[in-house]
Amino acid sequence: QVQLVESGGGLVQAGGSLRLSCAASGRTFSSYAMGWFRQAPGKEREFVAAIRWSGANTDYADSVKGRFTISRDNAKNTVYLQMNSLKPEDTAVYYCAARAGSIYTSVNRWGSWGQGTQVTVSS
Repeated sequence: QVQLVESGGGLVQAGGSLRLSCAASGRTFSSYAMGWFRQAPGKEREFVAAIRWSGANTDYADSVKGRFTISRDNAKNTVYLQMNSLKPEDTAVYYCAARAGSIYTSVNRWGSWGQGTQVTVSS
């Protein structure tokens, strides 16, 4: 298991940007795939983006392609989510997740989760 702590959320106007960070503990961080998910009030948690251990492979939800970028720094045990051109519909609690092996879009495939960070986009 790896412990995850998200940061960087906040309130931003539509069209603005935020960068989320997720700090991981554990010596095996570099072997984990990392993902970002989000959950809006009254909705199910949904996939946003994921990156493999090497950083060579990434995947994005269609709703964020071209606006969000996931990256990682294995030396710092940190994964990032750069969010640009934010929209009110991006408002949600954003969660960082980790799993050994390949990246998946299904929530049920991810075993380690952070506590989440709130992102609010005003119109």
